[in-house]
Amino acid sequence: MISRTFLASIALTLTTQAADHDIVIYGGTCAAITSAVQAKQMGKSVIVVSPDKHLGGLSSGGLGFTDTGNKAVIGGLARDFYHRIYLHYQKPTSWVQQKQSEYGNKGQGTPAMDGENRTMWIFEPHAAEQVFEDYVKEFGIEVVRDEWLDRAKGVTKEGDKITSITTLSGKTYAGKMFIDATYEGDLMAAAGVDYHVGREANSVYGEEHNGIQVGVLHHGHHFSAVKQPISAYKIPGDPKSGVLPRISIEPVGEFGAGDKRVQAYCFRSCYTTDPSNRIPFPKPEGYDASQYELLLRVLNADWPEFFEKFDPIPNFKTDTNNHGPFSFDNIGYNYDYPEASYERRREIIAEHRLYQQGLLWFVANDPRVPIKVQEELQTWGLPKDEFTDNGNWSHQLYIREARRMIGAYVMTENELRKKKPTPDSVGMGSYTIDSHNVQRYITPEGNVQNEGDIGVSTNGPYEIAYGSLVPKAGQGSNLLVPVAMSATHIAYGSIRMEPVFMILGQSAATAAAMAIDGNLPVQKVPYQQLRERLQKDGQILQYVGPKDTRSFDPKKLQGIILDDTAAKLTGHWVHSSAAKSFLSDDYIHDGNAKDGQCRARFETKLPKAGKYRVMLAAAPSGNRATNAPFEIHHKEGVTNLKVNLKEPKAAEGLFWIDLGAYEFGNEAAVSVSNAGTDGYVVVDGMRWIAE
Repeated sequence: MISRTFLASIALTLTTQAADHDIVIYGGTCAAITSAVQAKQMGKSVIVVSPDKHLGGLSSGGLGFTDTGNKAVIGGLARDFYHRIYLHYQKPTSWVQQKQSEYGNKGQGTPAMDGENRTMWIFEPHAAEQVFEDYVKEFGIEVVRDEWLDRAKGVTKEGDKITSITTLSGKTYAGKMFIDATYEGDLMAAAGVDYHVGREANSVYGEEHNGIQVGVLHHGHHFSAVKQPISAYKIPGDPKSGVLPRISIEPVGEFGAGDKRVQAYCFRSCYTTDPSNRIPFPKPEGYDASQYELLLRVLNADWPEFFEKFDPIPNFKTDTNNHGPFSFDNIGYNYDYPEASYERRREIIAEHRLYQQGLLWFVANDPRVPIKVQEELQTWGLPKDEFTDNGNWSHQLYIREARRMIGAYVMTENELRKKKPTPDSVGMGSYTIDSHNVQRYITPEGNVQNEGDIGVSTNGPYEIAYGSLVPKAGQGSNLLVPVAMSATHIAYGSIRMEPVFMILGQSAATAAAMAIDGNLPVQKVPYQQLRERLQKDGQILQYVGPKDTRSFDPKKLQGIILDDTAAKLTGHWVHSSAAKSFLSDDYIHDGNAKDGQCRARFETKLPKAGKYRVMLAAAPSGNRATNAPFEIHHKEGVTNLKVNLKEPKAAEGLFWIDLGAYEFGNEAAVSVSNAGTDGYVVVDGMRWIAE
């Protein structure tokens, strides 16, 4: 006679082995949706278990001024998304507050709307959300919303294989394959997969820009960008008066060392100037004007860039990002977010909302704010037609990084910068390696400074390894992680862009379907077969075109041309590719350090003695130095110049500054430094033209 216990055990085994869906996707991000679409296209049953009510993550949560990098490497479903955005804005009914002809066509380096390729890269939040909802409807994707993984006991495994996940509501979802498409990597962590939080020391992976970056001042998101030092104390210069809010009193740490801090978060908030669609910025409950004393000091020091990142999107709206030493990034208030409980995360999100809405109220209303800035901000407000169920405020905090898997392969800055080859490409990225500030500290002089902001060129598109989407062997044979994927802090700074998440989501679902068909662990999916299917579906796995459409081949110019890579450099120069055009791969700048430590020397041998005109290639901007010191070494000695870098002249596809004509022997040299400068020192290359 068969016992009831035995029958129950058989039933439990059958239940455990049965799969409700081929693929279970946890998360509501853009990667979750592209994963689901690809799964359906490959004939698999799929369910999206989303903790979010709104689909699309940050792509529908305010980041409409897309961080694209080189658009030529955005293929597959990611490109299809931006094609659907294009089709949306071809409809006259989509231009409600603004005519299409009034919008202009500004994008990140290239036009917002690309009619030739039928893509549009800039959009309103509600337009993006509608595209994601259209995918769900068109492909018949099953989606359950507001279902939160039970992170303590909600992952059931047999060996290294996940069999089901259970949410806090008690619902269980079984599957053959699982994809963690959350920003936080919650499923990955609950499944016992290795991961990292914070910055690895440079020594761990042989990197240059990963660990603590004290003293490195990239971009303009630090207090050296202000004309005068800003004291960290309530009474300037008096430590006994106490430290101002939003400044850490902890030691900054040693250069290159690792820590558990993560780069700052903010909301990519949407504002409008259209009176018919505008709601005044609200005064948030809990508002405290003292939290913005540092910002007041920055503004009163005539810092002119408060509105620099109010980037235009259609219908008189903006995607607003952090910009400057004290802005919308809530530096230092997110360190515990990656590992925090849901309740604690909600508290952190609420604090970020209070901080950012309080900042807007402060600038728009506090009588101490410079009147010009205040009056301009008063022309802005929240749009009535965005985020209508959340007080017209974004439902998605910008989680720039949280957990990052330590997978079968770890992407580092060395792969991104082409110092190491990348195996088994499943997609490409191309955006600048970009970390926002991580901490705000007190210098030995008693002034305030930010640390952690990094901007480093990748010198063109780079490949992303399949191994960075899967756990180490033995840790998860049926799990793929396209968002909280395997990369170091600094490599993730480039990979973390929304188009790349869409790309990796599609590739992850492709691999999941092939693993099902072959009854294989995800680590054993045959790469050649995976590659063939990805390419068939439009993914770009290698790039053979120009490194950047804005790059200019120096061989096309007459004269003797030395790119910045030929210069002898001292000090910490920063590679950048933000300008509209530049020689070769990028150009260099001193990070606005003004410390006299940066020096670049160009040396060349001339084909014959004679008179040559010396030209500096330099990308223009309003933040350039007006007094950059140059030394021209020529036959008659050395000529010292103070050069205004704000006013180069356009010629031959680049921007040039004439440094004068001189008699040279067979050798020539030009040096530039940042000693005593009043802005960024930017150098793209040097040119000698015979007269």
